[in-house]
Parts: sequence; structure tokens; C-alpha cells
Amino acid sequence: MAVGGLDQADRDAAAGTVLMRGEWAAALDALRRLGEQRPLTDVELDMQARAAYGAGEFELAIGSWERLYAVRQASGDDPGAAATAATIAMYLMMDTGLMAPVRGWLARADSLSAGAPESSTSALVAMARTYERFMCGDMQRARTWAQVAVDAGRRQAVPLAVALGRVATARIVILDGDVDRGLELLDEAAVSVVSGELDALGAGMVYCELICAMQGLAQYDRAEQWTEAMDRWRSGAAYGGINGRCRVHRAEILRLRGSCAEAEREALEACRELRPWMRWEFGWPLTELGIIRLRKGDLAGAEAAFLEAHGHGWDPQPGLALLRLAQGDVVAARTLIDDALERPCAVPSKEWPPYGELRTAPLLAAQAEIALAAGDIATGRSAAGRLSEIATTYRSPALAAAASVAHGRVAVGEGDAASAVRWAEDALAGWSEVGAPYECASARLVLAGAHRLAGRVDRAALEEETAWATLDRIGARTAGLPPREPLPDGGRCVFRLDGDTRTVVFGGRAVLLQDLKGMHHLARLLAAPDREFHVLDLVVGEDGEAARADGNDAGPVLDGQARAAYKRRLAEIDDDLDEAAARGDAERVALARADRDYLVRELAGAFGLGGRHRVMGSPSERARASVTRSLRYSIVRIARHHPELADHLTRTVRTGTYCCYAPDPRMELRWEL
Repeated sequence: MAVGGLDQADRDAAAGTVLMRGEWAAALDALRRLGEQRPLTDVELDMQARAAYGAGEFELAIGSWERLYAVRQASGDDPGAAATAATIAMYLMMDTGLMAPVRGWLARADSLSAGAPESSTSALVAMARTYERFMCGDMQRARTWAQVAVDAGRRQAVPLAVALGRVATARIVILDGDVDRGLELLDEAAVSVVSGELDALGAGMVYCELICAMQGLAQYDRAEQWTEAMDRWRSGAAYGGINGRCRVHRAEILRLRGSCAEAEREALEACRELRPWMRWEFGWPLTELGIIRLRKGDLAGAEAAFLEAHGHGWDPQPGLALLRLAQGDVVAARTLIDDALERPCAVPSKEWPPYGELRTAPLLAAQAEIALAAGDIATGRSAAGRLSEIATTYRSPALAAAASVAHGRVAVGEGDAASAVRWAEDALAGWSEVGAPYECASARLVLAGAHRLAGRVDRAALEEETAWATLDRIGARTAGLPPREPLPDGGRCVFRLDGDTRTVVFGGRAVLLQDLKGMHHLARLLAAPDREFHVLDLVVGEDGEAARADGNDAGPVLDGQARAAYKRRLAEIDDDLDEAAARGDAERVALARADRDYLVRELAGAFGLGGRHRVMGSPSERARASVTRSLRYSIVRIARHHPELADHLTRTVRTGTYCCYAPDPRMELRWEL
């Protein structure tokens, strides 16, 4: 039947073409309009699911596939229903980390495919089982399933199964210590992306897996290259959860390269994009945010991020332990890092190495630093030795440099100046090769300590001054630096309102600027350095009613669609628990219970007292968004006329529910307001 000048086949072909181009929003809009006129066909439901995923509407995507599964099952289309069940399992695994629902959908696919010849569904199921086992740390079975995925994918012409099977095999081989073979396999998998044999959704998955593999190996140059390649491929499109994950990887690279302010912005955006419910990995961007803030010297902001990550079931170590060290609580730092090494957190994740030495390496680097701060040379020496062994196994320049820093700290603690200088110089050369200015500054501090131990006071002072200059340049701080003489007087600083014009003086340069709402907020912050203002305090007086709760909210945090999704996920987890208990599978029971506990925590956060829905758009949330937007816009306007002041404000003004102006305490700035 012709509709709007096109018959059904033509309309489906047109929608499919838009999807192949990655125009997710356009395809989704067209399918939604069509769904308002009549029920969508099987083909259209599948296209709607893929378009919704690409556009970042994950629950709509899963809901569309679940509708498709029900339709196919009701019509007796077992092969089609099995294929849909395998697809649901794959996307639930990639985006939520909830293994119990994944196993439930894989069981449905197996049941519907029982006795049938091998098909494309066989390859999809094998691919999903590969990552389910990989994320749960069962590397032996993951390796077996990966080979099945590659073989079945080749025979059934499913290039995504072949590519992801190869990536999984490569990551397992690397974790086994065979780095050369693992990198070869990753290169083979990369061919499927650059050759164009994958569709847009598949290409995105493989890009993401390649970046995860390189980051986990601490091969930052390769990770950066693949991140840039994926950015060019995405062309700025919102691509499901992958867009948010890309931001985390980009934040990691920016942090490494010393762009702290830009890294923090990327991490905050990643938190916003990955916040949708039922994602175990939400703690990942929060942990990265905490690490960045710790480097910037924002200890309160770092603590908030680390604790929230922990509250979402993620392991924020070693960041939280290093934060306690920076706060001067060495005992708490030691307790946290020792516990993290003795009882590693088994959160299902494909973003970090799930288990093994690569996951342990950053914990050992932190343990060495914390142990030496506590005067425990023996533990520091042991951690440094283990870290050196890992660096040798995986031939990572970054891990080797981290190990050299640890050995340098140990040598200083032992009073061995010659060895300390040698180790610290090796570390500095290694981190310089990697291109990591913060780590270079840290290595210089160890080198300064070694020179001071040898009586070379002037050389030690030179290394410390160079470290300070590096940290000032990248907007970072470290607790390892000794006191420094105050910077020259910042001179007269003016941010005065004259009518509707601001007179601004900073760094010896004066400009006149049109007044904006955000500049009123800036004036409040500048008037009280280091004081934290709640956003409601900043907006009071702007419109007189800003701080009053008037009941005009933006609706429940957990809308009807999300509540229905929670209900389905919980039911799937309960089914998995029952089956695991019946089989006496204690490990599977523990994993399913962890999934259930996580969902219950998330649900608790979505409701207020007495079971009432917590609402979005509360006065505090509206004020936070308004103040942040106004402040950022004002700083952008200032940058057009006074870049030096804008750079200063970007580095010193913190936004969020609490806002603060936190200038360098060594700068003697006096603001006239």
C-alpha cells in the first residue's frame, strides 16, 4: 500500500539509508511519526530500536526490540525471535553491565534456536557470551566463546561478531602477557572499521573496544590516535552511550596531556551523558572527574566525585586513597589502598582491565607513594618491584616510568642518593616521552629530593622551581611540593559595576564590558575567595522568587518508561537468581545479587521520603543549571576582550550546586568591586 507517495518497501528502504548514514535523530523522528499512524512492522521496529540507540535513547531502543521479540514470538517466528533476543542481550551488556538480564536473554535465544542449524544468531549469541564471560573475569570461557564468534561470524557473514571476537581474544592474549600477538589481533580487528565492512552501530562498538584495549594497556599514544579517529568518524553525532564513553577517554587523554580544565569539562559532560539509569559504569566518569579535580587541587570536588562513584558500586581506587594522602590522612590512605589490593572490586566492566596485573598496576603505584609517605620503606620497595615486573611484562613506557618513580621514592627513603637520582632521571625521561607534564613534575620532585639528599641544594631548588612552573602552566597542584615564596603581587584588580558597564582591570590591562547576569554571580564569588556559595544564594535577588519551591518541576527523575524498564530488569534478575540457585552456582548467585543490589540503590535514589518520586527541575537543580550557564557565558564574553582574565577565571571558578572562586593562595590579588 502506498503511503505519502511511497509504498512500504520504499519507505523502509529510505529509513534504512538514513540509518546507514548515521542520521539517528532524523530516522527516529520519521519512524515515530509513522508509528503514530499505524503499528510499525517488524523491519520498522528494528530500525526504530537502532535509531533510538544511536540517538542516545537507550530504553526506547531496548523497549522497541522487546516489542519486536514479543511480536515475533507470538507469530511463531522462532529464528527471528532468537535473533532479537541475542541483540537485546548484546546491547544490555554493552550499556548496562547488568549480567543477570543478559544471561536471561541469551537463554531465550538458545531455547528458540535449539536444534536449528548454525545461523547469524549463533554468531551474535557467541559474541554476547564472550563479553559476558570477559566482564565477569572468566577468561578461559571468554576465549572459547570468542573463537566460536569469529568462526560462526565468518561462516554466516556477520562481520561484527568476527571483529568483536578478535578484539576480545586480543585483550585476553594481552592480559596473558603476549602483547605482540594481542596488538596484531587488534590491528586485524581495526581493518573491519577502516574498510567500511561494518554498519554504523557495529563500527562504533569496535572503535570503543579498540580504545578500551589501548587505555587498559597504558598505550596512550595508540589510545589517543583511536580516540581522534572515532571523533572524526562520529562527526559530533550523539551515539548512544558510546558518545559519553568517548568523552571519558578524551578526558583521560586531556588529563595526561596536562589540559586539566578541558579534561574536567569533558568528564562533566560524560557524567551528564552516561547518567541514565541502570548503568554500572556511571562510576567510571565520576572517578575520572575525581582524579582530574585532585590534580587541580580541588580536594572537596574530588571527594564528592569519588564518593558518588563508590555510591554507584564503582571502585574509585586509587583515586580516593591518594585524596586521603593529599588531605594529610596517611592512615586512611594506607587502609584504603591496602584493602583495594587485597580485595579488588569485581564490578563488571569492559572499560578497565577487569582483573589481573594491568588492573593492579595503578594501585601499586599509589601504594608505593602512600607507603613512603608513611615511612614504610619495605612496603614501598615491594610495590615498586611488582610494578616493575608488570611494566616489563606489558612493555608499557607509562608503567615503566611509574615504576621508576616508585623506585626513586624508595631510594630517597633509604638514603641512597645516587640510586634515587638514577631512578628519578629515568622516570623523567619516560614520562617526557609519553608526553605527561603532571607526571614529569612529580618525577622532578623525586629528583629534587635525591639532589637534596646528596647535598646539591641549588640543583634541588631548580628542579622544584621547574616542577612548580609546569604545574602552574597546566593548572594543577600536588601535595608533594614544599612551600614556595609568594608570587609577585597581582596588583590592582577591578570588577566594578558602573551603571550597565563593568570596569575590569587585571594583570595591568583595563577594559570596559557590558554587564551580564553571570557577572553579578562572578562579583559575589570574587568578593569572597574560597567561600562556597550554594547556587540558591547566588540567584536570590536576581528574580526575587528563584529560591522558592513553587512546584513547577520538570517531572519525575524516573519516568514511566524508566520505571517499566526497572521492573523488567528486576524480574529478569530474579529469574536468573532462581536458576542459579537451582543449579547450585554460587558465583552466578553472587553476581546476580550484586546486579539486584545495584538496581535497588538506583531506585532508592529516584524516590523521596514515603516513596514519593524525586523530581527533576527542583529549585536547586534549576538554579544550578542557570548559574553555571550564566557564569560560563560571561567568561566566554570576557575572553573576547581580556583573554588573560578569562583564563584566570576558567582555572579558579568552580561551578556546581556550590560555586567558589579559589585563586592561587600564593597570588596576592585584591579585587575592587
